[in-house]
Amino acid sequence: MRRSGSHTRRQPLAAAGLLLLTVFVVGGLAAPWLAPANPAAIDLAHRLDGPSAAHWAGTDELGRDTLSRLLWGARLSLAVSVTVVSVSLALGLSIGGLAGYLGGWVDTALTTFAMNTFLALPGILLAIAFAAFMGPGFSNLVLALAIGGWAGYARLVRAQVMAVRDREYVDAARALGASGMRIFFRHILPNIVQPILVQAAIGMAGVILAEATLSFLGLGIPAPAPSWGSMLNDARLHLFDSPHLVLFPALAVAGAVLSFNFLGDALRDRLDPRTRLELGL
Repeated sequence: MRRSGSHTRRQPLAAAGLLLLTVFVVGGLAAPWLAPANPAAIDLAHRLDGPSAAHWAGTDELGRDTLSRLLWGARLSLAVSVTVVSVSLALGLSIGGLAGYLGGWVDTALTTFAMNTFLALPGILLAIAFAAFMGPGFSNLVLALAIGGWAGYARLVRAQVMAVRDREYVDAARALGASGMRIFFRHILPNIVQPILVQAAIGMAGVILAEATLSFLGLGIPAPAPSWGSMLNDARLHLFDSPHLVLFPALAVAGAVLSFNFLGDALRDRLDPRTRLELGL
């Protein structure tokens, strides 16, 4: 317990990130039980109400409870971010692992014609173009963001695999007749997973921001499903007369992004031996 408290004092941002992430995850997963009202229930008699005992975060232009929509929006953002990072990471591990382990013309083809092509295009613009072409929806949103994000993971995996594929333990496994799949999953992947975890944590923050951007543009989850980006879009016309409509969704997006960024930095410090020595972890 004393050791854990010492770590917290040395890394206050990590503790803040973990606290924010806990609030974000619990709020999203428990939205059906924590939300005080139906997020799609319209009550025009109480439209644009400010924060009060009846509506802690106020109501929007249709009288819908803002707090309930924030909680359900957290659930949506969590589902999108986890799915997108999982798909991007799976593609990155497959393509980057093949390029780094096999090398030669396979590496040249995958790196030059696949990774570099996607990395040359701004990910958010690629996602906007794909979402606009396919239309709004959860599946299309996930595919649009994964298409724009897998190349970064593939490049990282390729570099890490190339750094360890000729190590002594890999040569020993190869000499004993182990298959390429066994060598990769039993000997290479466990030794490169640390930077991948850090990149995945930071990537979650990027996905949340990208999802809010697409929803703000009307290319995310269609109405009436609550999304932080669509809530910000709806609040544009009431920026001065009902600023709470902008304030609460903006704070939710900022808090979620900060939590994953802080967590990524904490993981990097925790998993890097040199940084751990400097921090005394």
